[in-house]
Amino acid sequence: IVGRTLTQPEDGSVRLDWSGTYAETRLDGRELRLRLSDSRKSYFDVTVDGKPAGKFKAAGKDTVVTVVRDLPRGIHDISIRKRTEGETGMTTFHEFILPRGGSLTATQPRSRFIEIIGNSLSAGFGTEGLDRSEPFTPENENCNLAYSTIIPRYFDADYAIIAHSGRGAVRNYGDPLRISKEGSMRRKYRQTLDEDTLHHWGFTAYRPDLVIINLGANDFSTEPHPYRSEFVGAYSEILGTIIDRYGSDIKILCVIPYAISAPVESYYDEAAARHPGHDIRIIRMPQDYINATTDRGAVWHPNYNGQRKMAMLLIPYISTMMDWPLTDAAVK
Repeated sequence: IVGRTLTQPEDGSVRLDWSGTYAETRLDGRELRLRLSDSRKSYFDVTVDGKPAGKFKAAGKDTVVTVVRDLPRGIHDISIRKRTEGETGMTTFHEFILPRGGSLTATQPRSRFIEIIGNSLSAGFGTEGLDRSEPFTPENENCNLAYSTIIPRYFDADYAIIAHSGRGAVRNYGDPLRISKEGSMRRKYRQTLDEDTLHHWGFTAYRPDLVIINLGANDFSTEPHPYRSEFVGAYSEILGTIIDRYGSDIKILCVIPYAISAPVESYYDEAAARHPGHDIRIIRMPQDYINATTDRGAVWHPNYNGQRKMAMLLIPYISTMMDWPLTDAAVK
């Protein structure tokens, strides 16, 4: 299981809620079921041998869902990927259930790893919405159609996404205060789970090659905006945590979101300048490269087409930054 998870010592069950957390395994058998629980309602995508194979809903306590069934005899690569974010539900995987004679084998980790820190754009908020006026529902959120998963797929990288819609580095969307008292990403980034403030992440389960930060849209979305010193301080705190936990040679890409209309580029420059000698890059997303109608899903957020455009903008820059060659793979 890839991403931030919490294993329960009493029974080995695994708790997860961050967007895009995924389980991969190699199944020798024709069917796989999963016993799970959920605090609210979460959705997962399933792929078999790299091809889409449906989705399922996690809801209620001690429920058994059929992940795949009626597969051809033989060995199959199975992937289970969380579509929704922690706010819609925290899921616990209790037990994988196999038919008689079936078996599971662990898959090998990929050679590259990307961590993404963000908000609704990274969580896939509204990506399956058909129109910008459509309201948000857990059903139209799909992190697996967001730039945050499209980019790792292109580079064949494992990934972990630490994202929550409406959150900023220091100020959350619509907060009447310049500094949110709780729930901003400078705090959440240290948590093991999105909706659990008690457990702190140990930063030992994986070490990314690249960390992408896409924050700021909510900080400056509505008044009152945080003061320069407040935003720079919070953003610099996130950078400092990354460097402290992953090492001084970690590469960091700071994305200035397209949704920010305020002239805050120098804020990001100042935050990066507080960490001299480290490989911190900054890229600005243009404000007009997403079509206002055809690239919008629910609540004016990017749909899959808009998210692909975001990925296409960042992929060449990441290729140069990481010395990861461009390939003929589709950006999808």
